[in-house]
Amino acid sequence: MSKKVHEFNDIIRKLRKDLFGKGPERIQTVFVDNMVISTLYGNLTPTEKFIARSEDGRNMVHAARTTLIQDIYKDKTPEGMNELMEAKLVHLFSDIKIEEDIGVSVFVFDRPICGPKEGQS
Repeated sequence: MSKKVHEFNDIIRKLRKDLFGKGPERIQTVFVDNMVISTLYGNLTPTEKFIARSEDGRNMVHAARTTLIQDIYKDKTPEGMNELMEAKLVHLFSDIKIEEDIGVSVFVFDRPICGPKEGQS
């Protein structure tokens, strides 16, 4: 894994741990043009798993895990992210499949973030 991908994953993991009390167990990230696409595995806390046993609970956990994350990034880009990417974060698209505990976040920056040899890890 490239150093840049590793550092990017650390930023994501720290923010989510601070926000939810638990960060993802594993993150797979790729850089594509002006986007960073991260797949996050093992996100849910034991409490969220308990709440998600009902349909209403799943909807509540889904809303918290998507809307809250998007609002946090909209208000303030995580410390060090723009500097690491040498670009400004302009959009975040995020979703999670509660039943399988897999989330996906697509970070869109204002310019390309990877050169010809960067891109996958």
